[in-house]
Amino acid sequence: MTGTWIAVLATAGGCYLFKLTGLTVPQRLLAGPRVRRFAELVPVALLAALSAVQSAATGHALALDPARLGGMAAAVAALLLRAPFLVVIVAAAGTAAALHALGVS
Repeated sequence: MTGTWIAVLATAGGCYLFKLTGLTVPQRLLAGPRVRRFAELVPVALLAALSAVQSAATGHALALDPARLGGMAAAVAALLLRAPFLVVIVAAAGTAAALHALGVS
């Protein structure tokens, strides 16, 4: 077994244990307002950070691709119009694909 597979299996085991730990925490600890607020805000922050990195970087370099940024702009516009999440994704992907097809990049 290579080092890569050992790392993959160790990470999978760690994720499983982390999930299991979350399921075994007593409900009274999770009911606190600070924990609830944290659980509400962390996914939003992680998704925003992931979107920013994926739209403005390629590998380890900053790459401001106009087609990607156009897709992000379309997603922001759809969100401001209170579109459903699937519509936001389709608008962003469709805009980015159309701009790439038109040679904007």
